[in-house]
Amino acid sequence: MAEGGEELRLIGSWASPYVVRVQIALRLKGISYEFVEEDLKNKSELLLKSNPVHKKVPVLIHNGKPVCESSVIVQYIDEAFAGTGPALLPADPYERAVARFWAAFIEDTLLKASSQASSGKTEEEKTEGKEKAAAAIVTLEGGLRECSKGKPFFGGESAGYVDVILGGLLGWVRAIDAMQGVKTFDPSTTPLLAAWAERFGQLEQVEAVMPDVQRLTEYAYAKVMQAAAAAASTN
Repeated sequence: MAEGGEELRLIGSWASPYVVRVQIALRLKGISYEFVEEDLKNKSELLLKSNPVHKKVPVLIHNGKPVCESSVIVQYIDEAFAGTGPALLPADPYERAVARFWAAFIEDTLLKASSQASSGKTEEEKTEGKEKAAAAIVTLEGGLRECSKGKPFFGGESAGYVDVILGGLLGWVRAIDAMQGVKTFDPSTTPLLAAWAERFGQLEQVEAVMPDVQRLTEYAYAKVMQAAAAAASTN
């Protein structure tokens, strides 16, 4: 139950970075909620009814009404519980627009490039994806400089909307780094992001919901093995 006896349920999966985003947002604002772990191989009627368009997690159910898509949910939480905890989006309209721009950049540019890097059909596509992702991270370094104005977070003195959108990905960033022997946020090339990732990851609210890196790597390897087995069975 949320503040004031309101019903608040989050349908999610422990490994989903998009679900982690919502959990971080709720915890930063100090809002209690019920977490409903979803079996993505055997989707529940609750999920299918709550998100009939995409049939994906996360879904936040607030007093019986479902809200879908992680970035939309985070904004909804900030608005619906405006009087609870710190604001995630800036009050100034221009600063809000800037925050939404960088959040969209993470979604539309960085994540798409990262997906191409890992799931491209050819080695050329994967290489192109890696180059695009690396360029996007350098650009995001500039975004952090612009938004933070020398303070610890994208949101300034405290974590805000962009921090949540990027920070939800940290578990998988660390897992992939460990698997590939790389540093996505390299102190030598993106020192601000490297320091930010360390700082954000150490927040009590973030540590409480961030998936364990070892568990994520085991999950990822299992997925790879399943895909390989499925491909072999069709040959």
